[in-house]
Amino acid sequence: MRIVLVSSFVPFINGGARFIVEWLEEKLIEHGHEVEHYYLPFVDYPDETLQQMAAFRLIDLTDYADRVICFRPPAYAIDHPNKVLWFIHHLRSFYDLWETPYGARSATQNIEAVKKAVVRFDTQAISEARHVYTNSQVVSDRLKRFNGLDSEPLYPPIYQPERFSNAGYGDEIVYVCRVEPHKRQELLIEAMAHTTTGVKLRLCGVPSNRGYGDVLRARIAELGVQDKVIFEDAWITEAEKAAKLSTALAAAYIPKDEDSYGYPSLEAAHSRKAVITCTDSGGTLELIEDGRNGLICTPDARDLAAAMDRLHADRPATERMGRALEDRLKELRIDWNRVVEAMTA
Repeated sequence: MRIVLVSSFVPFINGGARFIVEWLEEKLIEHGHEVEHYYLPFVDYPDETLQQMAAFRLIDLTDYADRVICFRPPAYAIDHPNKVLWFIHHLRSFYDLWETPYGARSATQNIEAVKKAVVRFDTQAISEARHVYTNSQVVSDRLKRFNGLDSEPLYPPIYQPERFSNAGYGDEIVYVCRVEPHKRQELLIEAMAHTTTGVKLRLCGVPSNRGYGDVLRARIAELGVQDKVIFEDAWITEAEKAAKLSTALAAAYIPKDEDSYGYPSLEAAHSRKAVITCTDSGGTLELIEDGRNGLICTPDARDLAAAMDRLHADRPATERMGRALEDRLKELRIDWNRVVEAMTA
């Protein structure tokens, strides 16, 4: 089958939104398909949203591809008779974030009218798809709530999971992730001020806003936890990431209302390490089960500190949770054969 993978991207920002496209491309080729990927830049400026959506709608790949698979919005705007979606998220500032500080705003346009147009356009374009998969039940629920559309969660695996291994259990809770306010690295730093065991925290990642890295460093100094917190303000390689996780005590992934369980959770699972997450972290709760394969805390520094101390104090239980998290991947059928089967059916 000749397949074109279509998505949007933010220039010079790398991460999961691109990985899911590139990894699927490789797996489809391994299964004998001819594959191309196609990106258009998309920036989240409310005043330019409709124009950018129109650019995707004007692309016609009917004569070139047997199937088009679309990912990040507004790639699903492409008109093709055999379109399949792996729907990652809405333009959230027009949907679940609308009435929050992160909702779309404009000084020049009637933003209410733009919102209505976006929802109407999305509903039409998404409903044209032969099948709509999402990356989590959270996203499927949003599609049903906002657009009245049914979909099926198809959990994305990671690339080459064999890279990850377990070399024992040290003292560090490792959090490898893009450094952003909504990823809440600062909350973990605050938690370290309340820990009573020898647990340590290692934060790895690059802030998209360099000033935010300075905020975190200042917070570490203010709380006096320099001996407990290592902040690696740098992009680490995949090999470095695997090495840090292999000797970690456990991992953390505590974003605010995440769309899916996040690649950091899967990387921890393949390293057989338990994951600390929060009650409001969204899709992580589809993977993490409190006390079985990780710990689910309220987004409170003292609660998180107690969880980290618990993992450090009871190594046998922490090890059991790590093994159970790896088992959870099999229960949810998180593997590439399942994905390729679904995308080419």
